[in-house]
Amino acid sequence: MKQNYINGAWVDGASSSANINPSNTNDIIGHYAQADAQQAELAIAAAAAAAPGWALSNIQVRADALDKIGSEILARKEELGTLLSREEGKTRPEGIGEVARAGAIFKFFAQECLRLRGDKLPSVRPNLDVEVTREPVGVVGIIAPWNFPIAIPSWKIAPALAYGNCVLIKPAELVPASVWALTEIISRAGLPPGVFNLVMGRGSVVGQAFLSDRRVNAISFTGSAATGAKVAAAAIGRMAKVQIEMGGKNPLIVLNDADLATAVNCAVQGSFFSTGQRCTASSRLIVEKGVYPAFVAAMKEKLAALTVGDALGAGVDIGPVVDQSQLDQDMEYIGIGREEGATLAFGGERVACATPGFFLRPTLFTDCSNEMRISREEIFGPVGMVIPADSYEHALAMANDTEFGLASGIVTTSLKHATHFKRHAEAGMVMVNVPTAGVDYHVPFGGRKGSSYGAREQGTYAAEFFTTVKTAYCGV
Repeated sequence: MKQNYINGAWVDGASSSANINPSNTNDIIGHYAQADAQQAELAIAAAAAAAPGWALSNIQVRADALDKIGSEILARKEELGTLLSREEGKTRPEGIGEVARAGAIFKFFAQECLRLRGDKLPSVRPNLDVEVTREPVGVVGIIAPWNFPIAIPSWKIAPALAYGNCVLIKPAELVPASVWALTEIISRAGLPPGVFNLVMGRGSVVGQAFLSDRRVNAISFTGSAATGAKVAAAAIGRMAKVQIEMGGKNPLIVLNDADLATAVNCAVQGSFFSTGQRCTASSRLIVEKGVYPAFVAAMKEKLAALTVGDALGAGVDIGPVVDQSQLDQDMEYIGIGREEGATLAFGGERVACATPGFFLRPTLFTDCSNEMRISREEIFGPVGMVIPADSYEHALAMANDTEFGLASGIVTTSLKHATHFKRHAEAGMVMVNVPTAGVDYHVPFGGRKGSSYGAREQGTYAAEFFTTVKTAYCGV
């Protein structure tokens, strides 16, 4: 059994859970510890005890530790990428790419340890100096999702440690292996006991312990909108700092003047790769009527050329859905789309492969409206819908007509429309002539409306969440 990591030691859980390969349900990757409430409490106590010392630790010590972690991740990216793809289901090239991103994140924040800035300002009163500095928040509880098993934990863990916080992390129950492997690397980086703690287990047990304990000063959560709302309410209820990243129903507008090959590439990459299991996926394809027929025909041709299969297989473009529950949800929404009158233009059925797994053919609905449930609710699978638009203005209005606001994209050769869209798209991230799913690690990540709550993640903007500002006055 793979153990939890608490206070600098590997610890058996109260029970264990099997980690199953979605490409081959006969393949059990391993058994991973499940903490009970008592073990979660021990981890919280360890982090709280270590927090004062780590907050005052030498910035070079932090930088060296994070750089060492990043270097080992990058050196082992193929091994770790294979493990990630085996447990989550994205293709091996995608898995390796995600691991490389995780390594780069740790390398970036290793340098951020040395770049923590403040301000020295003159006072409006005589004989006073004013200093504005940033200090660690304290103990940070991290609740991670299953769709990016190493990248998302990394972009939360690395800045937390860089800015002098102690970490408690609960990975998603479906994908413990990647965070466990990351923890094994972190355990050899020279951090003092209690600074980093891995607590695998159920959200109702471990996550609830993080949320309810006042020693946990901040909560960073990525997951569903429904759970995110509960996390936010619990954290705010005890005045803990909270950062929430939730879902999306991201639009990709294709205008009549768009380069068709670019439009199809953006749509296929954004909607269907990583099996559509990305909060930044472009599931609403809003297409101006002049290019609509050609776009739909080109999409069907492109989708027909994609290979669905084992995530570790050579030449596979689309891996399995993560588990039976997600597959059932995807199939339910495909049924809803048919009932709502959308045209099933491609896919919509399970795919039989050599091994038992959760394989679904990429699915494309056409003749949709923005009012349909499939156009308004996050499906989180390889299901896209094409919505006709009368004009750019009509397309923009539909793009913004959603409770979400994570990413929004447009494909156009018009500088006028691209410039207007960047200003008027109601989303935290805007893409022009590139897929909505795909972001850099050194710039802010986050959205508006029902997609995000709290400070942005990644890049230098991570300091907004993982630090607190102090203003000091000194008489001279």
